[in-house]
Amino acid sequence: MKNYRKYLPEFVYGGVDGAITTFAIVAGAIGASLSSSIILILGFANLFADGFSMAVSSYLSTKSDMALNKRKKFEKKPQNSAIATFVSFILIGFIPLLFFVLALFQDNLIQNAFLFSSILTAFAFLFIGYVKGYVSGKKRIYSAFETLAIGAVASGLAFGIGYFLRSLV
Repeated sequence: MKNYRKYLPEFVYGGVDGAITTFAIVAGAIGASLSSSIILILGFANLFADGFSMAVSSYLSTKSDMALNKRKKFEKKPQNSAIATFVSFILIGFIPLLFFVLALFQDNLIQNAFLFSSILTAFAFLFIGYVKGYVSGKKRIYSAFETLAIGAVASGLAFGIGYFLRSLV
């Protein structure tokens, strides 16, 4: 567990941002009454472009931290920080899109894709928070629900903005 502990910030950061940004696209598109094909196009474009951007940012941030703290022994490798961020972002960020992808092969899933996407994304937030609490030695349940609350607020904002802008466009 010790090796994973040093990359916990990247896992949490990548996973939370992956779930929030991808679900924000889903929620905003649903609020705006956009089609599932638009959700998939925007969702996957975001998933890979934002995941790559975050991985590069993590890499550069770790390198900068190392340069600023030359005297300290650094346990993190910039490339491993980038990989942890990217993998977490992609794996957890895919969750909000899962039922929309499955609906491509099973038409009857599309009616409930947003509901299932919401439920799975909520579990993803709970999981990330729980792991964060476990590894950091904090209260696991509190950490899980704190992460869920942050995700819920961001998702609500995205849905509301999509719903509001639908009437303007």
